[in-house]
Amino acid sequence: MTEATAVDTRPTKIMYVAEATAHGGRDGYVTSQDGRIELKVAMPPELGGHGDGTNPEQLFAAGYSSCFHNALIMVGNREGYDLTGSTVAAKVGIGPNRHRGYGLAVALSVSLPVLDPEVAARLVDAAHEVCPYSNATRGNIDVTIVLG
Repeated sequence: MTEATAVDTRPTKIMYVAEATAHGGRDGYVTSQDGRIELKVAMPPELGGHGDGTNPEQLFAAGYSSCFHNALIMVGNREGYDLTGSTVAAKVGIGPNRHRGYGLAVALSVSLPVLDPEVAARLVDAAHEVCPYSNATRGNIDVTIVLG
């Protein structure tokens, strides 16, 4: 997949605002303002925790995969393609960066089993340009997209 040249991807109008609150950081819980989310959060064992809850990376993976899939369906529909049966899976990795902090990396795995590979690649590129998560992460973290 190709990276686009830098463009301003900031919203010109806010249409929806999600609100969530963390209580206790990575060993606490998160809630959403509307009450739809109330989840225990725990540090994964790989980072020294007990792992008996979800974690921010899982939540980010869920958000990015669903958002990217919706962008893919939208661009597919615009071009007359039915993407029933398609999926997007996300892996979000976390690790130390060069600035004594931590960084993320994302791998998206896109399955478009009924489309010609060239058409599928074109739709994935277009989805990567319109997806809000892709726009927010572009140039900030490594995002790899595999079409399979």
